Amino acid sequence: MIDKNELLAKVSDTSTESEYFSPIPKGYVKGKTKYVIVMGTVMSGLGKGIFSSCLAKLMQDKGLKVTPIKLEGYLNIDSGTLNPFRHGEVFVLDDGMETDMDLGTYERMLDQNLSKDNFSTSGQIYRSILDKERHGDYLGRDVQMIPHVTGEVKYRLRTLAHKTQSDIVFVEIGGTVGDLENAFYIEAMRELAYEEGPNSCCFVALTYILEPKILGEQKSKAAQLGIKQLMQSGIQPDIIACRAANEVNEKARQKISVFSNVPISRVVSLADSASIYQIPAMLRECGMDFEVLRLLHIEDRIDLRKERQQWATWCDFTDKMGKEKYDITIGITGKYTSVRDSYASIINALEHSGIALGCRVKISWIDTSEITDKNVGEHLKDVDGIIVPGGFGTRGTEGKISCIKHARLNNIPFLGICLGFQMAVIEFARNVCGLKKANSTEIEPECTQAVIDILPEQKKIEKLGGNMRLGGHDIEIKTDSIAFKLFGHHETIRMRFRHRYEVDPKYIETLENGGLIFSGKAPNQPIMQILELSGHPYFMATQSHPCLTSRPMRPQPMFTGLVAAARSAKYPDQKIPQFLQAVEIACK
Repeated sequence: MIDKNELLAKVSDTSTESEYFSPIPKGYVKGKTKYVIVMGTVMSGLGKGIFSSCLAKLMQDKGLKVTPIKLEGYLNIDSGTLNPFRHGEVFVLDDGMETDMDLGTYERMLDQNLSKDNFSTSGQIYRSILDKERHGDYLGRDVQMIPHVTGEVKYRLRTLAHKTQSDIVFVEIGGTVGDLENAFYIEAMRELAYEEGPNSCCFVALTYILEPKILGEQKSKAAQLGIKQLMQSGIQPDIIACRAANEVNEKARQKISVFSNVPISRVVSLADSASIYQIPAMLRECGMDFEVLRLLHIEDRIDLRKERQQWATWCDFTDKMGKEKYDITIGITGKYTSVRDSYASIINALEHSGIALGCRVKISWIDTSEITDKNVGEHLKDVDGIIVPGGFGTRGTEGKISCIKHARLNNIPFLGICLGFQMAVIEFARNVCGLKKANSTEIEPECTQAVIDILPEQKKIEKLGGNMRLGGHDIEIKTDSIAFKLFGHHETIRMRFRHRYEVDPKYIETLENGGLIFSGKAPNQPIMQILELSGHPYFMATQSHPCLTSRPMRPQPMFTGLVAAARSAKYPDQKIPQFLQAVEIACK
């Protein structure tokens, strides 16, 4: 039983005698941590996460401690059940939290491992409030959107700020200002700025400038109306970032400046860029970083020497872009190929490895739904390597198996990820080990030769998603394997997982006798996690999702190996190191 006096001491401002409700974590100091709040107008998908992460990187380079948080309006508790066609890929954090793909952008740009504290949905907010109401935490008050829901949002931001001891928390609100589900987030931000005091919050409105071809000029009216809606919510934007296909002209910026009371120096143009890694330079050139410092009054916290060092390192990386000596094509053979965001982390991982190895990596999108053993050669004739990515369900799986078989028999560099690992096991079992009916119980529940199955201990967990292996796990690496060399001779590595099905242990010996090498496994468990073939230019697969931990200046070794092998295969006459040597050079 909760003692009432103890509860009152814990949340002293929840009393029925006061209209103030703003629970604050113990030890939190108002005004110490600053907040940059990024919101969108006109339409979603403008790149709020990209803008926010790039601005956060500039602050980080100056020696400031930054941390991001994404606030999503949907009622799902996490992103794990969302269809990739609707929201792009599900990004899995090391602690197992399934999140929006923007968390991947933050991790890559800031080179940080984030946690569940950096992601919140309306579903999480409401569940927390209802749990507290059932426990009597609100002392008999009627629970309302204001102040209780907004108070919960502020509490989460302040808890994150205090836990990380950040100088700046970057808050990204998903969707747009006009979305009904975002109304309480926006109100919470208004209250936060009021409570934290002057110079505590910097509001950034990301908008879009239309340029209809039929008119031949840029139109800012939609942007003006979106900003007006934000101002009607009680928030005066400090910075307006104008997204557009082309550079936003002075006339359009002037109109927005006059309409929004924002100085034109803080109405900036952000035209489309070939790579997100060029955007920090765009923001730096227009002085966005120092505008934020001045608005938040934290110029005295920066370390200019560190900034020079960090920026020089970043420029060394970006200077390699556009100067690649080699062109290779990697085929991504999946079933979500019509929505590129479904494979955002894979695209980034290939870009990281390509830049490190001087390769311009082109991607050929190959839908496996119609691929068979008879036509697979035609579909793969122009690729230098293939990736068979993850996915759920049965559609396109036989096409993936055909692609893997073709790559194995024709010495095409191959990387399998998650489901791609499972399909590689099935292909090898069928065509090398003679298990003609080999399959996965996910695809064929009554399969008589289920080389891929849910392990017995997982079957005991019945709740949807509960039997999924999620987040970061250690992998033991065989010392006499290609994987051991790829990962810098480390006997234990860590990668992230998101799957239910495994190689059935009773088939491991048969597969290994056939020549399949399981070079990585779970510590103290018969769970196979990396496979490879000897005598092949590059045939690797993993049950994990290695793309989730690839970073711009630290490319993921399995992707670097694929790119290096594809480069060596396409340019055999060039004086290029063997792919393992190339990986070692790239991953230093």
